[in-house]
Amino acid sequence: KSIPTSYARSGMKLVKTAKDKFVEMAEAASKDGYKVIAMSSYRSYDYQVDLYNNYVKSDGVEAADTYSARAGFSEHQTGLCVDVYDGNLPYTSFEQSPSFNWMKENAHKYGFILRFLKGNENITGYQYESWHYRYVGIDISTYIHENNITFEEYYAYYLEKKD
Repeated sequence: KSIPTSYARSGMKLVKTAKDKFVEMAEAASKDGYKVIAMSSYRSYDYQVDLYNNYVKSDGVEAADTYSARAGFSEHQTGLCVDVYDGNLPYTSFEQSPSFNWMKENAHKYGFILRFLKGNENITGYQYESWHYRYVGIDISTYIHENNITFEEYYAYYLEKKD
């Protein structure tokens, strides 16, 4: 489902539940005086192929693998992830925006987690990305937030054991 352009660049899409919660979150941020804008969301397989290959051309495979997923492995292909910015700073500087602090305190209330945490590259396999959020649902996002753990840790502790 398309995210309204009041909270996204044109053409941004997420699965319905994630889209609805993203809009709710962006509206709440706006009411509090912050901007949370989707600048990248769902990506097709072909789009991810091109994106990854361009990163490989500019930085090499080893570097690209620390910040970009190969096609078929990108969370953006699930329709559950969104890269955000505040409308002013580049998305890669989202951490320097007041909106980032709002997201740190509130994203979990809408089912979103900051996906690749600082200092956890050895767990997530990706470098820190202050702009990349994933919808996991309110119960799971709240647990992850309250326990300051990664999605991988949550998965290993609580989901893998059920198999």
